[in-house]
Amino acid sequence: MNRKKFTGFLVILISAIVGGIYIYRQGIISLPQPKPNLSDIKNITDANNQFAFDYYSKLASKEKDNIFFSPFSISAAFVMTYEGAKGQTADQIRSVFYFPDDLNIVRAEYASFFSEINKKDKKYELNSANALWAQQDYKFSKDYFENVEKYYGGKATNLDFRKNPEGSASTINKWVENQTKNKIKNLISPDAINEDTKLILTNAVYFKGEWIKKFNKKDTKEEDFRTVNDGTIKTQMMRLTDDEAVFNYGENINLQILEMAYSGNDLSALFILPKNDDLTKLESLISNKNLSDWKKDMGKQRVKVYIPRFKFETTYTMGEDLINMGMSIAFSDSADFSGMTASGKKELKIDEAIHKAFVEVNEEGTEAAAATGIMMQMTSAPPKEIEIPVFRADHPFLFIIQHKSTGNILFIGRVVNPNL
Repeated sequence: MNRKKFTGFLVILISAIVGGIYIYRQGIISLPQPKPNLSDIKNITDANNQFAFDYYSKLASKEKDNIFFSPFSISAAFVMTYEGAKGQTADQIRSVFYFPDDLNIVRAEYASFFSEINKKDKKYELNSANALWAQQDYKFSKDYFENVEKYYGGKATNLDFRKNPEGSASTINKWVENQTKNKIKNLISPDAINEDTKLILTNAVYFKGEWIKKFNKKDTKEEDFRTVNDGTIKTQMMRLTDDEAVFNYGENINLQILEMAYSGNDLSALFILPKNDDLTKLESLISNKNLSDWKKDMGKQRVKVYIPRFKFETTYTMGEDLINMGMSIAFSDSADFSGMTASGKKELKIDEAIHKAFVEVNEEGTEAAAATGIMMQMTSAPPKEIEIPVFRADHPFLFIIQHKSTGNILFIGRVVNPNL
């Protein structure tokens, strides 16, 4: 990537699924929006999900280990840059992230979904926060800052990157730590900030959910897990095999798919397990359309479930990937972010984009404190001799955490080694 001296800005993307027993209180976006009609956010849902599979494919083509990221967090950060982009720069961002052509649709749908995510009185924790950090003596467009705050909840804070990079990095890092319950620390090194840094945009996503049907810790036992290179490791395998293990389930010749809902029933996790240990085949099939088709074929039934406990974190430097995906101008000296500047001049470009994520899945959900669960029971029917499907995730698999009513993919990843 071209690193020559140039007035630029750094986009920082942070997302985390984090556990704990704390109540999330800080950084929640407060938008003066009416109650969202979730049927009206189909455009950004389709856009987000298409980007999710594009970027997953990009990572899968070069990463050998576990993968985990939040396409929603990345899209939410870049929609703030899209607000200030013009010409071909805007065209390329729109193409990579599949944003609708009409900016008013983008604004309205993101505002509605942010309001849904940050609603109060939920049985789970899901919040998204945006923040802008601006060089104090650089003149930005007032309209740009007002629009970002109005539609995406991102308030601007003035810092002095040039004279106080250490203090600026510390301020931003503390904000990140607060949003992620201290799971992500020291995100920005003072060395990453220089006299040309004018704006840093941050997005954080926090999620904590408990399974409606929890695993019993007493049933978790050490079992073999087959890795991608025909190896075998020992891992702690959770299990749900009783009569109440009723889930949304489906399968075809290539895969099994299982949905486990979180308390509140607004969010759920999809576990997608390739048959014949063929992870490569599954990854070649995963797409927005195919996932939609697989979900349509799912139905409620009893399933014997075996899923390993897993916990890992990831860091992705996204600049080169986004350039290769078709967004080269935004990172070049030809970038047009004149919608951000008070002068209307082309003075800004993206320096780098960083995405960090953390996930932990266990018997309770995401290492959350215990809470009342809703027990799902089979409907009464005459006893039949039927074969109960077994969902045994003892080899690499994909998982998705989605907003159920819209299908918006909040997080996506794969587990090739649950012990990493």
